[in-house]
Amino acid sequence: MAQKNGLSAYRQTRIKTASQGQLIVMLYDGGISNLDHVLELFKRKPDLKKDPSKIEEIGKSILKAQEIITELMVSLDFERGGEIAENLFALYTWFNKELLEAHIKSDAARILNVRNLLDLMRASWMEVVASHSASEKPESTAGINIAG
Repeated sequence: MAQKNGLSAYRQTRIKTASQGQLIVMLYDGGISNLDHVLELFKRKPDLKKDPSKIEEIGKSILKAQEIITELMVSLDFERGGEIAENLFALYTWFNKELLEAHIKSDAARILNVRNLLDLMRASWMEVVASHSASEKPESTAGINIAG
């Protein structure tokens, strides 16, 4: 129990001290991780018929990924981000639609496609985060507010 509380405290501290860019990368990490879990469960498809709880587990992981993508959507700053924010919003909307369809049809290819695109976007954000000087003071992290 103490170990679980320590891990939780570490995660909270990591989130509270992260820059906006680092928070975005963390969101991408979470989405990718959930979709990786779904893909692993799909690989064991014969077991799904024997164990219906795996179907529920797939649904929960897809829902978590969709919630993360929705968080990325609502954090867009359309005033500062303009067309980039609009394009990201459309892409995130498409991601959530694809994940919904993939869940309904048990389509691992759609899951993999969204997962790979999230990974590409994560890599881009990693470059953005790395390009900022370590000496810069992190912006307020009360909420994520990205311009695109």
